[in-house]
Amino acid sequence: MGIIVLLPVLFLSIILHEFAHGYVAYRMGDDTAYYSGRLTLNPIAHVDIVGTLVVPAVCWLFGWPLFGWAKPVPINPRRFPSPRKDMGKVAFAGPAINLILATICAGILKIVILSQGHLGAQLAATLVYILKYGLLINVFLAIFNLIPIPPLDGGRVVTALLPLEAAMKYDLFVGRYGMWIVFALVLTGVVKYLLFPPAIFIVSVLAKIFGL
Repeated sequence: MGIIVLLPVLFLSIILHEFAHGYVAYRMGDDTAYYSGRLTLNPIAHVDIVGTLVVPAVCWLFGWPLFGWAKPVPINPRRFPSPRKDMGKVAFAGPAINLILATICAGILKIVILSQGHLGAQLAATLVYILKYGLLINVFLAIFNLIPIPPLDGGRVVTALLPLEAAMKYDLFVGRYGMWIVFALVLTGVVKYLLFPPAIFIVSVLAKIFGL
């Protein structure tokens, strides 16, 4: 049952993440995603062979938590009124929607727990299983993407917040090797030390808010 019920949750989470980037860019004057057919919730438009298919499959085969990503939405910062700062807003939109989804999952989870007597034990257990995963995967997606290393969203947010000269140096020295740094963090397992503390904090805050 695991992958059958969890995979749609993962797909929805990463698709909404990319949709949020495109939507915020569109609202600020860049219609690149719209005319590329990416301002849509159709999952086919966002499928990335590696991130959406191969990585979740490998996670399932090895018994790891399901994880993945969608094809990045095309964005043209030169169409923004303030390209550097607006790009930071677009970048933050993805993690922000994941945090919103995590909050929604926590709220629905509370309702399911309170209503489990009316739902039946099996249905309630399945919904709790799905919603807990939805909460956790969206928290982890948000935090992972906010790691301040280009090309992750956090790197673009940092670039937007830094003074221009510092941002240029940051992109030059960190951005050049950003993807390799991210791979190194994942392959060495160091990434868990970056993800777990803030994830535990956010989940505990949501649990306290909703009385979970």
